[in-house]
Amino acid sequence: MNQDNKNFFQKVYEVAKHIPYGRVTSYGAIAKYLGAARSARMVGWAMNGAGSMPEVPAHRVVNKIGLLTGKHHFDGTNLMQQLLESEGIQVIDNQIQDFETHFWDPFVELGGE
Repeated sequence: MNQDNKNFFQKVYEVAKHIPYGRVTSYGAIAKYLGAARSARMVGWAMNGAGSMPEVPAHRVVNKIGLLTGKHHFDGTNLMQQLLESEGIQVIDNQIQDFETHFWDPFVELGGE
């Protein structure tokens, strides 16, 4: 991994650490906050590697419509869903219910850069 990607991944992890309990954000929202709006996929790659970092709540990052697209990167078939449900978020068919209610926008919450 080149240094730029490593630094970008670190920035992604720093944003993810701010996502409050019981809230979720999207790959695209993190990318936009970091000034790289077209890099949602790269945010996803960063989250894929976050499983070994318990301080990064990767389970709280989903796609733009609330689908648990990263769930296969967690140990156990339904671990991502179980973690979200333990925080009071209802998930049906791999999709967060009332997504707008639970959505946490880093641009709003952390202030635009």
